[in-house]
Amino acid sequence: MKKGILPLLLLLIVSFSTLLAGCNDSRDPASESEDQGPVANNEALSSDEPFEITIRHTQVGDSKKFRLALLEEVVAKTEAEVPGLTIRLDAVDSEVNRKEKLRGEMAAGKPPDVFDVFGSPEAQLYAREGLMLDLSEILNELGLKDKFTTLASFTLDGKIYGLPIGGSIEGYFYNKGYFEQKGLSIPQTLDELDKLAEEIQADGKIPFAQASKDAWIPLMTTNNLWSYYAGPEITYGFMTGESQWNDEKMVKAIAKHKEWVEKGYFKKGELGLEYADMRNQIITGEAIMMMDGSWANSVFRDPTQAGAMAGKIGFFNMPPLKKGDPVVVMRDANNGYGFSSAVADDPRKLAAVKSFIKNMWTEEMQLRGLKEDGVLPAIKMDLEQMKTTSNDALMQDIFTAVSEIELSFPAYDALVQAEVNTALSIGIQQIIGGEIEPAKMLEHIQAVQNTANALE
Repeated sequence: MKKGILPLLLLLIVSFSTLLAGCNDSRDPASESEDQGPVANNEALSSDEPFEITIRHTQVGDSKKFRLALLEEVVAKTEAEVPGLTIRLDAVDSEVNRKEKLRGEMAAGKPPDVFDVFGSPEAQLYAREGLMLDLSEILNELGLKDKFTTLASFTLDGKIYGLPIGGSIEGYFYNKGYFEQKGLSIPQTLDELDKLAEEIQADGKIPFAQASKDAWIPLMTTNNLWSYYAGPEITYGFMTGESQWNDEKMVKAIAKHKEWVEKGYFKKGELGLEYADMRNQIITGEAIMMMDGSWANSVFRDPTQAGAMAGKIGFFNMPPLKKGDPVVVMRDANNGYGFSSAVADDPRKLAAVKSFIKNMWTEEMQLRGLKEDGVLPAIKMDLEQMKTTSNDALMQDIFTAVSEIELSFPAYDALVQAEVNTALSIGIQQIIGGEIEPAKMLEHIQAVQNTANALE
């Protein structure tokens, strides 16, 4: 075990039991099984003696019911292909899995056979400890290695240690009926967005739906703001020391978020509100706009969740600081599935994993994920092909938003150490609560960053 890694894992467990904070939510190659090579060796598949693998997933709650249905279908196909196999599904809330349960299992060296995981920094950290299955040869065997839009966050030293289940972008969902009624237009600059929020507030509505009990939610807004003020490249440099959190432009970005809080553009008491509360603010018409990941579209297209607001929500990218500047958007493929390295020691489990990968990452499943759950594909797919999957107006808005992206960046928590993420999470909640000034907050985060970088 590399020096310093186990203590770091233990530190992460303690820090994240104190504060649960993460991202997004965040986030299938087109070959039939007969075209993808052998699933595993014949000896492993010939026995029908019962055995079991566990798949830890986070498809919990009504908003993830479509994704759960797709997973269950893949499970059924995989069980039918592998003699004797039973797959046990272990459902855990995403934040609990990421910040507590999986970290504890990894520290003990006993993760589930298959598990929901974020590629960076988690999968890369676990891979350094030899706890993640190297998928490189498996992907070659199945003809999948070059099918993905990106595997960067799951790649370490040229080896692949997990697969993204889908992609996403972040932007604003908005009440189209209200915009039409009031004669409002999609803002083209950040100043126009500011003035739009002011006008909405003057009409007695909340400009931006928000819920900040989990810090990753308001940090979607913050992350997009600093990527405009300081440039999307700045986040890449925090771990290397090339960038500084307390950069003047970063201070301006945090100050803009603080300004919006002080102007009352978010609901009072947001620090006590859960993620679902934020969506309810826009569904009930209490709020008019909401920064969220494109994955949330499934909620607004489902009458059982969105009620009368179903079909009446649109989407647009956060606009740049001034006209003519490039449109900069968080675009990610960082959440997916990882596999325990222990699987390699059991030929039958390895056969099951290969079958699961073969069945999950197909063009059919990716297109269904896009159509039924609104999750952007993780595999390479023509935009026009994506557009054919749905005539839904909201999905078409999201496709348009994708086509407008000129610069993109991964979410902040894919580019910084977990303890830095924790400090940032505490910091933004302190900003929202009026407990700290932006410059002071960023000085503290930089100090944590310096310490984390020294341990690398």
